[in-house]
Amino acid sequence: MNTQLKDRFLAGWEKYFPGAELPIAFFYTDDPDHGEPARPGLGSHCLICELSRVRQGRSLRFDEEAVRCGGGKRYLGFRQEIRPDFKYFLSCGIPGELEGERYVKSPEMVEELLKHHPPFQAPARYIVFKRWDGLNEADEPLVAIFFGLPDVLSGLFTLANYDEVDPHSIIAPFGSGCASIVDYPYHELARDQPRAVLGMFDVSARPCVPAGVLTLAAPWPKLIRMVDNMEESFLITASWDKLRKRIRKEGA
Repeated sequence: MNTQLKDRFLAGWEKYFPGAELPIAFFYTDDPDHGEPARPGLGSHCLICELSRVRQGRSLRFDEEAVRCGGGKRYLGFRQEIRPDFKYFLSCGIPGELEGERYVKSPEMVEELLKHHPPFQAPARYIVFKRWDGLNEADEPLVAIFFGLPDVLSGLFTLANYDEVDPHSIIAPFGSGCASIVDYPYHELARDQPRAVLGMFDVSARPCVPAGVLTLAAPWPKLIRMVDNMEESFLITASWDKLRKRIRKEGA
């Protein structure tokens, strides 16, 4: 990672988002020396709950076995297939056999949704999550993930749109918590103009984050532009200063 970018972001973040939580980033690697291993069976079933430790400053390395949720395995690229009854699991269930989550109206609609959400193959054995201040020169992050309250997300949303003419340069696709921070932003890396992804609307994953917190995941090319634009954008105006002071107070 470019350490100058790391330092510029840290300076800008403290200046314009004082006291706000630092983002985390992820990358794939075959090197088992990156981060500490996430132990299967010791943590939460949900990856989002596991990432609370990363948000506190620990770096975690996951392989397929360490991800305990079948959906998590798919949305991190470790497994492409889904269980045969998934269309019932996400919708109405199977009476007497399977309780449905009722997130989609019918099994048939689940099948159609999956056509718009193809899986990907993880490019390496491990996925590593690190908080921003723990990144080093040897790391090659792909996506930065911000966990934030509305004022912080307002600033990130506006900054991500600052150099765009497409009013849809940020997307909020339907999906699980881990899909919104890994799968969708990873797919965006293939676009000429990667879009940021607003997420953490997954009802099942929300107990793993504080009330009021959502996420914005910025693919790395988008993140670099956001950092480059900080000092000339709305962040230097009196309008943002009102929210900056409130962010400082909330983080105190």
